[in-house]
Amino acid sequence: MDKAKGRLKEITGKITGHERLEAEGKTDQMKVKIRRKMTSVRHRAEGIRDSLKHDRS
Repeated sequence: MDKAKGRLKEITGKITGHERLEAEGKTDQMKVKIRRKMTSVRHRAEGIRDSLKHDRS
């Protein structure tokens, strides 16, 4: 949902010539990408941690 909002801001900024709104839209989209990547990394780390715990048992 946040990615769509960012994309909408970007498009609106392009259409209206409002550079700041366009930049905000791009920034919002990048934040979503970073948040997704961080979540993925966290899940992988938790999986590794859990597998190491089970290997020690």
